[in-house]
This record gives sequence, structure tokens and C-alpha cells, in this order.
Amino acid sequence: MSSLSSSSPSSSFDVVVVGAGAAGLFCAALAGQRGLRVLLVDHSEKVGEKIRISGGGRANFTNRDLDVRAPQRHFVGDNPNFCRSALSRYAPQQFIDMVQRHGIAYHEKHKGQLFCDGSSQQIVDMLLAECAAGNVERWQPCKLGDITHVDGRYQINSTRGPIDAPKLVVATGGLSIPQIGASDFGYRIAEQFGLRLVSPRPALVPLTFGGDAWAPYAGLAGLALPVRIETGGKKDKMAFLEDLLFTHRGLSGPAVLQISSYWKPGSPLTLDFAPGTDVAESLADAKRRSKKRIANELAALVPSRLADAWVGEDPALQRPVNEATDKALAALSERIARWQITPSGTEGYKKAEVTAGGVDTRDLSSQTMESKQPGLYFIGEVVDVTGWLGGYNFQWAWASAHACAQAL
Repeated sequence: MSSLSSSSPSSSFDVVVVGAGAAGLFCAALAGQRGLRVLLVDHSEKVGEKIRISGGGRANFTNRDLDVRAPQRHFVGDNPNFCRSALSRYAPQQFIDMVQRHGIAYHEKHKGQLFCDGSSQQIVDMLLAECAAGNVERWQPCKLGDITHVDGRYQINSTRGPIDAPKLVVATGGLSIPQIGASDFGYRIAEQFGLRLVSPRPALVPLTFGGDAWAPYAGLAGLALPVRIETGGKKDKMAFLEDLLFTHRGLSGPAVLQISSYWKPGSPLTLDFAPGTDVAESLADAKRRSKKRIANELAALVPSRLADAWVGEDPALQRPVNEATDKALAALSERIARWQITPSGTEGYKKAEVTAGGVDTRDLSSQTMESKQPGLYFIGEVVDVTGWLGGYNFQWAWASAHACAQAL
């Protein structure tokens, strides 16, 4: 790890990049390789921690399904179209080419998600190698203090001495996963220079349900199954077909992480536990031909633990299916195909994979990522652009870093 003591005669750079995560590492590397004198600063000793822990330690580093003609389809924000320019100019295949050049083996899991065959540390090492190729100077751990803008240059106090540069790139991420050093530093810089913020909130996060309301379902903790999940009204309805996981406190799994970015507090979720199956028709057919208990017939359509829990709540369903009333079977079918439940909240930043909200895109250039404040750029998660689960947020990190580095 390169470092510089505060007694160094030179603390002048062309660019200072704050934050050595995915976006910061990549932007610093590209800017350095374009011949700029780059300083990369991070308050933590380790770089790329979010890359390291992502994808179960195998880093879901991009998504092949991203449509470069309409990339905003996979992103959330007050202005989803903002991300279109950067994403269309740096496609997943360009990052994949770099991964291949570094000899990193990878595989596709499903829905376009690409993971390392080995450890996610390979992606971190690749980015560090790219930084080294651009002669990027790294100061870590190094905390920044006051930042001022005088005569077209940023003057920054740091624990390793004063720094100055005409360009400052903020790549400090969001508030999610505080245990690996997340902070609001980027938002504070934005506010200092008069930029607007969209209120940050946890995204790609498990949802929770208040104590008593969840008691009947807490026993299902650990149960996973594919569902269709939706939220929103007629104008803003959003739905996903993904796996759901019951937990002691609520719901998790890819289905819930995806919908959490669209869910608004106080709104219900609607779940179909047997997507693609006409449950009412299946149970009506069972009533005509079977003498099995209702729970047994239902277990052919959904996991038996779920069937037992749903049937167990209603005395009218504790009987053979051929003795059940049509009304009771219709109510059960409706419950399986359209279960409505309103979360009380989320598991918060400690369990959120990303932060939604952030620096308002109205104050940034979609071409260059430069803000209304000259020479001040924001990239990656600190911006109000949030991708779907499955490598989209990393692709935004790479693409916004690339757009910024080209402009520097």
C-alpha cells in the first residue's frame, strides 16, 4: 500500500478521488491511465470492502441482461433516465473484457448475473492493478477534514497533510452496511457546495412486520419458495418473479430485496405463492376426485410447511377436500394467489445492500457526472441511482466512474 507522509513536499494533484470502493477505484485507475496525477483517499485501511463481501464472497460484478438501449429499466431514482448516458457508453461487455484480460474465471448464475469462479478478492486485486498501471497514489487510512474551493482549486485538510487539486471526485458510497465503514461524508460535501439531496433510505433490504401481526408466520422462518411479488398502485405498480425467504422478523430473499426499492411505507405487498398456477381450479378439481385432507392437496402446489400454516388458521379447512365448502376453498385460493400484507418497516442500513436516494441528479451532468459546482464530481452509490439486485449497482459504479474519468 503506497502512502505519503504529511511532510511530503508535493500534495498537489490533478484529481483527488475520495472513496476506494468500486466506483472510486475504477475512476482513479482510468484517470491515472489517461496521464493525470491522481490521489485516491479512503478513511479505511481496506479497499473495495463491498466488492469483497458481495455475492457471497464471489462478487456479482455485472449483469449481462442490462439493455444498453434502455438501461433505466433496471434502475430506480427520482429521474431513472439520468443513468442512461453513462450506462450506454460503458456496457457490461467492456467490464467483462477487462475481467478476462486479467485472467479471472467467472460464470453466469441466472438472469444475467455474473460471478467470479473464485474469490471476489480477484476483482479488488484487478482494480488495484489497474490503479498501479495509472500510477495512482493511495493514502490509507486517511481522514479528510475541511474542504474549500479557492481560485479554481480544492484545498483539503487531511490527517496526512494538506492536499490541493482542481478536480474532486466523490465516490464515498451510501449509508448501507455501516460495519464496513459506510458514512454520510459524500452527502455532507454535496450539501456544503449547495447541491440538493434526495432523502437516503435503505434499499435491497429485508422487510419486517410488527410483533403480533407476524406471530402466526414466524414459525415459517427458513422457508424459501418462488413467488410473484408486487407493490404500488395502477400508475406505479411493480412486480418481480423471484425467490422469497421467511425470517423470524419478516420477509427476505431476492423477491423482497427487489421490491423493497419500490415499496413505500404504509403500502401493502401482494404475494402469489403459486405463480403460473390456477389455485382455485386445482382445488376445485381436487374436490371432485380426492378424499385427501386439504393441506395435503395444497402441498402439491406450495411447500407443505406453507400449506399447513395457511390451512391451520381456519377450522373450515381442517377436513378432507371433498367435504370443504366452495366458499372455504375459494377463500384459501385467494389467500395463496393474492396474499396481502403491509410491512411495518425494513431491517435498516445494517442489512441493506445499497442506499437509495443521494445526490440529486438534477444537479449533475449525466454526460460527465460533474455537479453544478465546477470541478466537483459524484459517482457510484452516493448518487440518486439505485440498480436492481444482480450486479446492476456494480455496473452503475463502473459506468459512472468511466463517464467521469473520460471527462476529467
